[in-house]
Amino acid sequence: MNESSPGSRVVAMDALDKAPTRGLRAPAGRTPTSDPRAQYLAFTSGGETFAIDIRSVREVIQYGGLTEVPLMPSFIRGVINLRGAVVPVIDLGARLGRTGTEVGRRTCVVILEIPTGEDTSVVGIMVDSVNEVLDISSTEIDPAPSFGHDLRTEFISGVGKVNGRFVILLDVNYVLSIQEMASLAGNRDSTPG
Repeated sequence: MNESSPGSRVVAMDALDKAPTRGLRAPAGRTPTSDPRAQYLAFTSGGETFAIDIRSVREVIQYGGLTEVPLMPSFIRGVINLRGAVVPVIDLGARLGRTGTEVGRRTCVVILEIPTGEDTSVVGIMVDSVNEVLDISSTEIDPAPSFGHDLRTEFISGVGKVNGRFVILLDVNYVLSIQEMASLAGNRDSTPG
């Protein structure tokens, strides 16, 4: 399939590079070296806006062609065939402990490359929609908030402040950690159904 054809499922990375970036401008007198900026792909899941470092993003595709795999945890929606490679698709809403993502017109799968030791895994996350590429200054990113010892925030790499709103910056290395997901999958059947 030609990636530039109207029926294409693939949004090429160069299209993401050309997407409008929105963020806060550096104050007058600041040089780029004193105000490092990073780009994040912003998307919605369960009505909330999240973002991930764009360096982890391989591509964005339309949702479809998913094959369900039996006996998987609820957050693993299934697998897709991505140019001959089998890629697992994680429902981000369900993975974050929320309700599963309802398939709609703008539902898509963000294909990510996740470092796993000396190798890299390719994983897809199912989201409600992809919004934009955000250009966020490091000075506009706060550390993950502390909610106490019983609440888990390991999956948050920070909170970005963009145009008067907060955007949760996800740590894909933790959210999509193979070890963490395997642990959760092992715990899902601990009670008889």
